[in-house]
Amino acid sequence: MTTAVLSIGGNLGDRLAHLRAAVALLGDSVTAVSGIYQTPPWGDGAQPPYLNAVVLVRDPGATPRDWLDRAHACETAEGRVRDPGRRFGPRTLDVDVIAVRRDDGTPVVDDDPVLTLPHPRAHLRAFVLVPWLAVDPEAELPGHGPVAALLDTPEVAADVAGVTARPELSLESME
Repeated sequence: MTTAVLSIGGNLGDRLAHLRAAVALLGDSVTAVSGIYQTPPWGDGAQPPYLNAVVLVRDPGATPRDWLDRAHACETAEGRVRDPGRRFGPRTLDVDVIAVRRDDGTPVVDDDPVLTLPHPRAHLRAFVLVPWLAVDPEAELPGHGPVAALLDTPEVAADVAGVTARPELSLESME
């Protein structure tokens, strides 16, 4: 199991620095990074807007659980604190494993409650689909079809307008 699609986002502190840190922590496994998009908060509107991006990663030895562990390590490094009483609350960094594919290209499908693959709500989230399509125009979400078609579904189309490209921002480090 070697490739994964990760969605990164945050709305607290230096949002851009947190996203850059996640990409840096993922290191040599990163094969592509989308542009940055600003989006309204999803699920709980009483918080600041998010910066979001999608990162494509590859590691021949990685399992789906390894990608989740790496995602959590990125969050921890950037000071993410999980509030069990607030499901869609603000955060410094959120890294979600959206989809994983094996060496032969077949998707990993798993209903494990710790890591459900593909991500069970990705098909409803414009803040995931828009950057993913931008970095991979042929993207497909296993079990749901082409990402381009998902953006046209009634459940997602209304949210697409709120996803604003921020071309003046870059995930490349300014060091």
